[in-house]
Amino acid sequence: MNPAAKALEPGTVVNVAFDDGQPLGTGYFNPKSLIGVRLLDPAPDTVIGTGFFVRKIEHALKLREALFARPYYRLVHAEGDGLPGLTLDRFGETVVAQITTAGMEKLIDPLLAALEKTVAPANVILRNDAPARTLEGLDEYVRAAKGTIGRVAVEENGLRYFADLGSGQKTGWYYDQRDSHAFMAGLAKGRSVLDAYSYSGGFGIACAKAGASEVVCVDSSAPALALAEESAAANSVAIKPVKADVFEELERLALAKERFDIVIADPPPFVRARKDLEPGAKAYRKLARLCAEVTAPGGFLLLASCSHNMPTDRFAAECAAGITRAGRRGALIRQASAGPDHPVHPLLPETAYLKALVYALD
Repeated sequence: MNPAAKALEPGTVVNVAFDDGQPLGTGYFNPKSLIGVRLLDPAPDTVIGTGFFVRKIEHALKLREALFARPYYRLVHAEGDGLPGLTLDRFGETVVAQITTAGMEKLIDPLLAALEKTVAPANVILRNDAPARTLEGLDEYVRAAKGTIGRVAVEENGLRYFADLGSGQKTGWYYDQRDSHAFMAGLAKGRSVLDAYSYSGGFGIACAKAGASEVVCVDSSAPALALAEESAAANSVAIKPVKADVFEELERLALAKERFDIVIADPPPFVRARKDLEPGAKAYRKLARLCAEVTAPGGFLLLASCSHNMPTDRFAAECAAGITRAGRRGALIRQASAGPDHPVHPLLPETAYLKALVYALD
């Protein structure tokens, strides 16, 4: 890196060109980051201000309004919507923004102005507490840029959930599993369900509402389980919350010979960086084995990974190995990724981070 580039302030908007001088576009630069430049526009000298963000958000909004009747969705999915370093989740009159790069951090003011011009939310919460910010030299914080921080209702697939937008995980809710929530609920009538890493009950409550005979939600977070219980009550169903380490609870259930017709495991990322691939792969294999051991004959098993550093084929291989080590035979009946409000950039496979596999076990 030449000295002039090194001297640029992190997040500086720059023109980008190929070695031969052919323009590549406008982006922002961070000499301290592993990813030096992130492109914002294919044209050079693009003014990155309120107007730029209005155009991007309006484009993203048009897609979401074609997909969903109600304003509960991921409004901006970083590179998938041409805004690297930015995630916007919409909860009715509230928008939660998560910024992970120095370039986008410097653009907060025009971003907020554009949000006001496009969706005019009553509340805008900056959930800038993602660990990835440290890689960009940024501090972590949570604050309300407009309105207040609080708990909100979430509508999904005709159900009502609750999310803690100030201290819950990520932006407070996982819209990415919307379609898989509905798919598993479609299998649940009359069946017992174990929802491992349940968080605030996305899978479990959907299954309970669909007529599951029993739903057990296991998570290590007491606040998340409390939200799940409240959400269950709001949908006139019941769940059994269990606060425990999932691996330990699965081992206990297996020893006790307890079995469930449907087992769901949607853990936090086991592979946060490339260096974590091998231990993370081992963890996914173990999780698959333990889950298969507590799945009843003729039952269904969903295994998910949100680690973009875990390749899809490797994840499938580890799941298959775990199921086999449990002495079970399974047929893969569904492969899914995030919902359509999480568009994938065709040249950035990392934006297709979510993998969800459903098996029918013998």
